[in-house]
Amino acid sequence: METSPLNYQFGEFTLDLARGCVLKAGEEVKLRPKVYETLKYLVEHPGRLIGKQELIQAVWPDAFVTDDSVVQCTVELRRALGDRTQQLLKTVPRRGYLFTAQVIQCASKPEVVAAPGYFDLLEGGGQSSAKVSSKRHDLPVPRTSFIGREQQVAEATGLLLRRDVRLLTMTGPGGAGKTRLAIAVAAALAGTFTAGAQFVGLASITHPDLVATALAEALDIPQVANRTVAQRIGDQLQNSGPFLLLLDNFEQVLPAAKVVAEILEACPSLKILATSRACLRIYGEQEFPVTPLAQDSAIELFVQRAAAVWPGFAMTRETALAIREICSRLDGLPLAIELAAARTKVLSPDAILDRLQSRLQLLTGGALDLPERQHTLRNTIDWSHGLLNEAERKLFRRLSVFAGGCTLEAAEAVSNTSRDLGIDLFEGLSSLVGQNLVQRVDRAEAEPRFAMLETIREYALERLTDSGEQTATRRAHAAYFLVLAEEGNPELSTDDRTRWLARCDVEIDNFRFALDWLFQTLDLDWGLGLCVALFRFWDMREHLTEGRARLETVLRLAGEERPKERARVSVFLGALASAQGDYPAAEHFLEQSLALYEELGDQSGVAASLNALAVSARDRGDYPSAQTNFERSLACWRMLSDRSAIARCLHNLANVVEVRGDYPRARVALREAADIFEELGDRSGAAWSINQQGDIARAQGNMAAARGLYQRALSAFREAGDPWGTARSLTDLGYIDCEQGEHWAAHAAYRQALEIFAGLGHRRGMARALEGSACLALARGQAARALTLAAAAAHLRRLISAPLPQAEQLKLDRALLPAWKSLTEPEGNGAWAEGSAMSLEKAIHYSLQEPGSAISG
Repeated sequence: METSPLNYQFGEFTLDLARGCVLKAGEEVKLRPKVYETLKYLVEHPGRLIGKQELIQAVWPDAFVTDDSVVQCTVELRRALGDRTQQLLKTVPRRGYLFTAQVIQCASKPEVVAAPGYFDLLEGGGQSSAKVSSKRHDLPVPRTSFIGREQQVAEATGLLLRRDVRLLTMTGPGGAGKTRLAIAVAAALAGTFTAGAQFVGLASITHPDLVATALAEALDIPQVANRTVAQRIGDQLQNSGPFLLLLDNFEQVLPAAKVVAEILEACPSLKILATSRACLRIYGEQEFPVTPLAQDSAIELFVQRAAAVWPGFAMTRETALAIREICSRLDGLPLAIELAAARTKVLSPDAILDRLQSRLQLLTGGALDLPERQHTLRNTIDWSHGLLNEAERKLFRRLSVFAGGCTLEAAEAVSNTSRDLGIDLFEGLSSLVGQNLVQRVDRAEAEPRFAMLETIREYALERLTDSGEQTATRRAHAAYFLVLAEEGNPELSTDDRTRWLARCDVEIDNFRFALDWLFQTLDLDWGLGLCVALFRFWDMREHLTEGRARLETVLRLAGEERPKERARVSVFLGALASAQGDYPAAEHFLEQSLALYEELGDQSGVAASLNALAVSARDRGDYPSAQTNFERSLACWRMLSDRSAIARCLHNLANVVEVRGDYPRARVALREAADIFEELGDRSGAAWSINQQGDIARAQGNMAAARGLYQRALSAFREAGDPWGTARSLTDLGYIDCEQGEHWAAHAAYRQALEIFAGLGHRRGMARALEGSACLALARGQAARALTLAAAAAHLRRLISAPLPQAEQLKLDRALLPAWKSLTEPEGNGAWAEGSAMSLEKAIHYSLQEPGSAISG
């Protein structure tokens, strides 16, 4: 039998790990995900003092949070458990927490999960569309206390509970606290929206056309032919119960309001809570103006934030009048108050009031062409900006070109290109951080980054435009990130490539901002250069849709000019389209690149185009065309005497002729490739030659020989330091072990492969390991587990738009057919739905669990 997950019992409560919830007398106790994780960690370590930093690392391993988040979780936890007297969870002052209840471990009872129903075939896709099978609750955890909005929370929740309110839009100026209020409202209604709540931040999206993709990604909804995003969301949420979608910072993508209208039309059980500086202006929208804080709440906020930057700060009889006047003149706007409070580090409340008074008098009313609601916040930020010296102002506005922040090195390179900054960069940056105009963001095992709040960055960008420095600064920004992108184009070592990819992951928003500028200014030299340089990143990190969209844009802008660059871009477009299974588009782009290279007389380009055409033909199952084009490509490489390219092409040719049954020719090609790789000192390439020889032995039914070759390849990959090759050999060994009935060995191989692919962030590799684990589960007689794992793999492939090649998909479908036949239709559909609804993390955890002994299907 499969091993049942453990439950933990303490007092009258049960922590059910299988369901991810806490039960009291059989009824679920509602907890936010982070509160549940906090409880789980404490229960797993009873009787031991847990420090706050340990708890933060356990619950928020990849995020920067303050002690306030821990305190908030423990407060909510005690409230949910009725532990006001700290009988279960004790706070040890200045040290941490102690879970004192007696904890008993026990195996959970298996549950029968009702199947959500039958699955219709998707139009043109032939895949099952999974419905939401479990509650999702993904809301940000606030890092500071929530002050003075209780009445507005009550009013907003009341509106959202009305049957006739499907869209509630919180409007107001930037910095009014719209996001924080919306999160509080969503959290308060967590129990009402039984299907869950999902936060989608739109601040980094500048193109309305990308909003639909952002929503689909946030909800883990796969791409489906002939179905709009609204229809796909409707499919996924059908019959799931009430669901809340929180869309934050909608103001810069207002044309996408039509997508919101379509989603509401397609999803009757869905409600949407939006934050925006302007209404979405669609039928049925209910506006909720976010009003300023009441005076007492504004004063409380000022005092609390002042104490955070100056621990000795306290409101006294002498300072009370000045603080009250400051909050009054700032109209109770939270961001304005926080900026003012930050100045208490260097100024008294009276001094702050003096500066504030003169600035507000000067800017009363503001520009007539600005919306009324923007006047006060603009004045407030302008006041804070006015406290900077000229050099600090120059740095402030130049830093606005960074989207998602920057490193100290990047700030120096972009902000001081002409050596005219007039201030030491570190000194200037420290000043901006100290005045809360720039935030320092620390990341684990990485240098700190510096970023602006979006509202402040918008103001700084306007200042940059007014200064006349925008063109020079944005060009310096584009130049810096072009250089970073081009660092990945040489043949890097595995470690260097990993570091480059990791840095690109962090800088993806800066790449996007740079490309936006280059396209906007029609700077095709740099635009083409940056797109070409980013191809490896887009491909290896599987940003297939984004990469293809950018390459298609730059190709369109290039028109009939720059044939060499257009040819190269067309090759990359063909490769990405092939990876997405869009073979007609791939063939179009690749034929275009071939024609351009032939016209240019560029034999290297011709060879690359032919090779890419062959790969596309192979993946769509046209093996004769694939073989022909590989042979043509090989002839070109031989003419050019490019030994490395010859060896790689021989690998590809061997793969195709092996599929066509010409095993002798495949072996000859691999022997020649291996000789070349050894001559070049390419240990990884030589290992691939060995691994492909194992494929031939396996295809001929000689499992003993295949095992030996895969083991040799595995050792060679490890010696070469090639983790991707290592993981691939492990999946091949897992197949052999499974075929020969060595199920535990197969599980160990697939487990190692999945862990390596997960560490690399390579989702296609993870999907391959999950598919292997599905076949293993079926071999063990675990039909439901097999379908669940296969569905999780299929869902992952749909998320990145990278389906299995047709021949491999047909082979997998045939392998899984016994699983479908051994289960009833509801059982099979239920198992598939479970896997389709899994997050990537849950799918990995599920696959890594030790499988039990065989069970009947």
